[in-house]
Amino acid sequence: MQHLPKALSRSATAEAARAEPGTIAICFVAAALENVRARGLDADALLKQVGLSPGLLQSPQARVSAKHYGALWRLVAISLDDEFFGQDSRRLKCGSFAMICHSVVGCKTLRQAMDRSLRLYALFLDDIRCKIEIEGAEASITLLTQLAPARVFAHEVLLMLLHGVACWLVGRRIPIKRAQFGYDEPAHSHEYRLMYSTHLSFQASHTAIVFDAANLALPVVQNDRSVKEFLRSAPENILVKYKNASSLGARIRRRLRQTLPAELPEFGALAAELNMTPATLRRRLHEEGTYYQSIKDQLRRDLAIGYLSHTQRSALDIGLELGFSERSAFHRAFKKWTGASPGEFRRRLQP
Repeated sequence: MQHLPKALSRSATAEAARAEPGTIAICFVAAALENVRARGLDADALLKQVGLSPGLLQSPQARVSAKHYGALWRLVAISLDDEFFGQDSRRLKCGSFAMICHSVVGCKTLRQAMDRSLRLYALFLDDIRCKIEIEGAEASITLLTQLAPARVFAHEVLLMLLHGVACWLVGRRIPIKRAQFGYDEPAHSHEYRLMYSTHLSFQASHTAIVFDAANLALPVVQNDRSVKEFLRSAPENILVKYKNASSLGARIRRRLRQTLPAELPEFGALAAELNMTPATLRRRLHEEGTYYQSIKDQLRRDLAIGYLSHTQRSALDIGLELGFSERSAFHRAFKKWTGASPGEFRRRLQP
């Protein structure tokens, strides 16, 4: 069995970890393109324009970098002149999101900013209404629609925009305590654990995310200058920055990102570092629907996708960098994660 060459430098891995904080499941790529195809436009051409191969859509397990998805997001919005991707009977014309952001930075508190942004979305959209509800110490952002069945991608996009902008306005992530959805559980619901919360329910009367009401009193810390920088980096900064960061699994992911993938701690050592017994750590992760091996696999997967997407490094070097002593082991793992070998995945990235 051929062994891999010497590992890449420690600084190279740290740089890659910072540059590729997360990846986007291919189902969200397909959803963004659905109305492009419905209107007779060339979706494959848009993929190629941002550096993605249409062949990726044939691999249900495939993922793309946040950079690629952000570029596609902007291009689809321009092509449709609709920043809501045709999910409403009225277009959210290009520039609407920027206008909303500029309109709310002058507010004093998050509650004022949210009230204003929801009024603006009510002017722009016909099929979905949003409202803030407060009950005791909890607040919720609720989506109401008369459409049946509910448009899943519409709910996902609108929640992402509302929550992402709210977090940016106050300069911190607002933890989502639980989330419910007014539709059947989708095949990609496992992604929701990172997007929203580990406490999820489906087939509810409406879609809503619930958080501590005290967050609504937080001051808005952004201004006219910072909003320009925010918009220059959107939507990548929204896609990956404000995922569920309060869970134990997310804490472990952040801890592992500071370590060479080839030197990830053993489970017992990690438990001791977190001042837990291995049994307690295992139970806590199980309650969140994850496992230590899954967290390690996701980290290696995202780093591998980042290397293959944005560098010319060989699969041999990448495999060793990620802790695989043999090329075949890395190929098997990557195919399990994405449905393609490293070589096939890189070829599919070529327009």
